[in-house]
Amino acid sequence: MDSLSNQNEERHPGQWSRQQWLGLLAQSGSDELLSHWQQLDLDPGHRVLREAEIGSVMVRGRIGGEGDAFNLGEMTVTRCSVALDDGTVGHGYIQGRSRKAAMVVALADALLQTDQKPKLAEGLLLPLHEIRQARELELQAKAAATKVDFFTLVRGED
Repeated sequence: MDSLSNQNEERHPGQWSRQQWLGLLAQSGSDELLSHWQQLDLDPGHRVLREAEIGSVMVRGRIGGEGDAFNLGEMTVTRCSVALDDGTVGHGYIQGRSRKAAMVVALADALLQTDQKPKLAEGLLLPLHEIRQARELELQAKAAATKVDFFTLVRGED
């Protein structure tokens, strides 16, 4: 499981740090993100600091998590920045090419820094976290189904 799940298994999303909620929002699917955002029915006053723009980032990896870094490949991302009417700034990065989702992440980031945090934690972060946990469990189950226990294999006798 990832660090978000490990650190917050017993914690409510309203207690998450900005880094944790931005990670969850950035890694959520655009459709799920937009669907839950629409259910909140929020229309915060804001101005756009950076229009949503599509680009790419180089993804780097390390063999075994400790080896020399290498370039794995490029990934498409969309970013956006907004400022609420009260001056709170929010930034949004999301995988893929959804300008609308990047705007939602930026707005959510800004609102999560205000007194709206409990509402967004319940209506946006918690459902997205539950979807993510369900996907992780499904992936773990698929991986477990392919596990081979070498200690139970019996050698053929000649």
